[in-house]
Amino acid sequence: MAAPGIAPLLVSLEGSSAAGKVATPALLAAMLRAADKISDLIFSPGRPPQVQVYGRLIPVQVPGMSVFTADDTRHIAADLIGDNKQAITTLREHGACDISYAIPGLARFRANIFIQRGSCAVVLRAIPTAIPDFATLRLPEQLTDVTKLRDGIVLVAGAPGSGKSSTLAVLLDFINREKYYHIITIEDPIEFLHNHKCSTIHQRELHSDTPSFAHALRAAMRQAPKVIMLGEMRDRETMEIVLEAAETGHLVFSSLNTMDAAKTVERMVSCFTPAEQQAVRERFAKSFRYIICQRLVSRADGNGRVPVVEILKANARTRECVEKGEREDKTLLDAMKAASSEGMQHFDGEIARLVREGVVDLETGLSFASDPNVMGQELAR
Repeated sequence: MAAPGIAPLLVSLEGSSAAGKVATPALLAAMLRAADKISDLIFSPGRPPQVQVYGRLIPVQVPGMSVFTADDTRHIAADLIGDNKQAITTLREHGACDISYAIPGLARFRANIFIQRGSCAVVLRAIPTAIPDFATLRLPEQLTDVTKLRDGIVLVAGAPGSGKSSTLAVLLDFINREKYYHIITIEDPIEFLHNHKCSTIHQRELHSDTPSFAHALRAAMRQAPKVIMLGEMRDRETMEIVLEAAETGHLVFSSLNTMDAAKTVERMVSCFTPAEQQAVRERFAKSFRYIICQRLVSRADGNGRVPVVEILKANARTRECVEKGEREDKTLLDAMKAASSEGMQHFDGEIARLVREGVVDLETGLSFASDPNVMGQELAR
């Protein structure tokens, strides 16, 4: 049953399985045709096929497929996993697994299959077949400076679904087109496919190409890369190796599920024991070059969402904040506010600008602000 006020999208279906059931590739293709700007496809027992557009779930009416049963979602999961034995083992032992899936000539997906109430559910993130550019993603122009770095750590942070993978892909593609480097990516799973351009680029996928992020990172240190991209830093071991890689002259890109620059630093530090944390602060202060944080905010005209980007850049003041920790009179936010001429910017300043320009309405802007009270007072003035 569709939620009140949400009309289901109607699609035609091309292709079915021999048994008369809707074939999984045909089902995915039909759902992708349902609307523009689909970010996710969701399959849940007791619900119809659903797509997510600009953060809102919309049901899709597919001929021969009304409401999924547990058997339906189990068959879809089995089709997506195929003969990937590692994914089957991971799903059985941990209750969830990540895989990549492609329909040749049409689309690629990052799939998460998980067990809930004893049945399978599936979420597919649609990955564009073409790598976007700075203009397409409306990224701040000053981020092109990131591609000129020779070493250090660049982190892209934000909530799940905020576009971190796309931003990393844009930065890597720019380097790939402009520099004669060896680039290695380590992903779970591989999302954007990069071809060799000026650079030589190798992409490794967790489980199918390497048993762990840490194993692949240590191996990468012996594979002569100039640039390493790690899809996500998940634990202390990978963070330790990322620091080591940056300290030995590599340029390392990665992502974290954190909400702003200050929380990104604290997340990095807190993964280590209290006895290690000061040393980690000192190492990270010397190694980091940029922390780029993202939020997607709904536009006032209802035409999708606009990215809001916070940019923290390494300079003497920000390194001191990272090394010694934030204090009342010395915070990373204060440092970003004071260094706009260096290309730094902070969330609330960018949201306030979009509100003044009429791109985002006031209520929405305040709901996404880091400090809505302060931003509201500034806008009132």
